[in-house]
Amino acid sequence: MVRTKEDLDKEQLAMLRKVFDSFDHNKKGSIPSSMVRTIFIVMGHRVDDRMLRAIIAEVDADGSGELEFSEFVTLAAQFLVEEDAEEMQNELKEAFRLYDKEGNGYITTSVLREILHELDDKLTPDDLDGIIAEIDEDGSGTIDFDEFMEMMTGE
Repeated sequence: MVRTKEDLDKEQLAMLRKVFDSFDHNKKGSIPSSMVRTIFIVMGHRVDDRMLRAIIAEVDADGSGELEFSEFVTLAAQFLVEEDAEEMQNELKEAFRLYDKEGNGYITTSVLREILHELDDKLTPDDLDGIIAEIDEDGSGTIDFDEFMEMMTGE
């Protein structure tokens, strides 16, 4: 398990930057600490409220309630685990198949909205719109496996 931001490689930092940027809707260089739970869920980690508050208090050095990228990296580094890329892709393919019930090779943004809301019911409609706009880059209203994979891995 990776423990500190110094242990991260360039790929992991790039992945974290992409995740961070997709939640920095206003492009102000920080994200509200309230979005951290959603980010963890998207990255495949579940944390309870008490643990989440403790983690945020530890890394929000300036006490702003907003996490700048360096604070986010400090936080996320504690949860990153090395995974075999092929194994992760297979797991994500299986998860994608569960949501692509008709086997069309895509899920609609409305299904993605439901998934994200189910993962974190504290997301506002504006939060969901921002996340979906970031993921559905081509504006097609659908998310194919590559877009889904990119959302889940930041690659």
